Amino acid sequence: SMASPALLMRVVASAYCVAEKAATIVRNVMAAGDLGIVEKTGANDLQTKADRLAQMSICASLARKFPKVTIIGEEELSTDEVTEELIEDGHCEEILKSTCPSQYIGIKEEELVIWVDPLDGTKEYTEGLLDHVTVLIGIAYGGKAIAGVINQPYYNYQAGADAVLGRTIWGVLGIGAFGFHLTEAPAGKHIVITTRSHSSTLVNDCISALNPDSVIRVGGAGNKIIQLIEGKASAYVFASPGCKKWDTCAPEAILHAVGGKITDIHGNSFQYNKEVKHMNSAGVLATLRNYDYYASRIPHTVKQSLVP
Repeated sequence: SMASPALLMRVVASAYCVAEKAATIVRNVMAAGDLGIVEKTGANDLQTKADRLAQMSICASLARKFPKVTIIGEEELSTDEVTEELIEDGHCEEILKSTCPSQYIGIKEEELVIWVDPLDGTKEYTEGLLDHVTVLIGIAYGGKAIAGVINQPYYNYQAGADAVLGRTIWGVLGIGAFGFHLTEAPAGKHIVITTRSHSSTLVNDCISALNPDSVIRVGGAGNKIIQLIEGKASAYVFASPGCKKWDTCAPEAILHAVGGKITDIHGNSFQYNKEVKHMNSAGVLATLRNYDYYASRIPHTVKQSLVP
């Protein structure tokens, strides 16, 4: 008989459907019209009913199937009041059929950490910039992001009434990443993508030093990594604290699965073990190609200002 699929592939296959369920919740909350916005630490740090319900759905669904996995979500919520209609039990057949890379075959549940951002780009969501919004489920092992799912609930939302809304991108190190068309940014062009709502002198000084041909300012870490892998931007640069582990885990796994690179502004890798602090306090530098070109141009003054 066929051996049952490796744990990692079962987790990714479930996360795929769990992310699609979360996307449906996100769309339904928007359609119903009452976003239930609360400020967490200020006007740039918002939480909506969609963040809350999507996180409860993701965490409860994955915890029910994989009870010994550590799941860390952005929102501080109790899972007591999770209703049955929030639970997603499905899995993606195509992912289950993929061969697990040999180095991940023996993984046990208690060795995995799942980092969840139920709605990345909340501020943009509240402002109707719906293409910025993503659902992020990142899977880490040995402190490293090894697999990820990114759902864009509003992918295609400007394509007319008949368009199918939303898409799900998934990737595993050693297998690759799927659900999008891998494209490199135009050769010789330096298109830098950065934050929309968290700008500062440091952020802007760092971008100027790269002498970019153009700068794109958008919300959401998931969205920015998608722009890199689809060739819309050549580097994602954020010279500031503010990004958290649940923002970078899923995008990192997908970017690394297609040969890209993401680090802090000093070139350090991110760590994703469950004890790690949640803040990426030394910023972000990510590229699909030509990482060294950008890394070598980060000003010393910027590095001095950002302590890992």
